[in-house]
Amino acid sequence: MINLKDEKEHEPLPGYKVRFVHSDHMTFAFWDIKKGYAVPNHSHPQEQVVKVLEGKLELSLEGEKHILEAGRVLIIPGGVEHSAFSITDCKAIDTFHPVREDYKNL
Repeated sequence: MINLKDEKEHEPLPGYKVRFVHSDHMTFAFWDIKKGYAVPNHSHPQEQVVKVLEGKLELSLEGEKHILEAGRVLIIPGGVEHSAFSITDCKAIDTFHPVREDYKNL
């Protein structure tokens, strides 16, 4: 069992704090996001599933905007360019498959 409070908190981008949990095949990112902050357009080979727990998060996939609120889920296929902007303070969970090795090194 893992207690998230025991995991190191990172801030890979301004306004985006996260704690990571890695299994053999997946990475889970537990985000605490401040209102008004963005993640620039990027892509990665992993499939990503985004679930917002609290707040509103705008995600753009190849230019198409999606507003995620509590309980909404968005699947981002590997290799697809995407970006994010926090409309409000948010809490969200990203699940990546396979593991994000780059996140293991933060």
